[in-house]
Amino acid sequence: MALFEGDPEPTPPEGMATVARFESPVEAQIAKGMLESAGVESSLVGEHANQLMQSAFRVRLQVKAEDEAAARALLAQAGEEDTDDENPERMTQ
Repeated sequence: MALFEGDPEPTPPEGMATVARFESPVEAQIAKGMLESAGVESSLVGEHANQLMQSAFRVRLQVKAEDEAAARALLAQAGEEDTDDENPERMTQ
């Protein structure tokens, strides 16, 4: 995981939670697919902007708030969890 200065976490839509951030749209898609194969609906925010300039944008993986704990547990098993809840600027790589 890396810390990126100046990458504030936008507030997710009501009822949604950001569970991971990625530089690579491909890695984001893999994590999304893994969650969905386990029955956790998810969406990617910033996926297409990221394809233009990967270093400028982060893809955020979001799930329903009620699925957040399950999603974090699945991502932790896969080594993709954004574990620093105190620092919203941390992201997975």
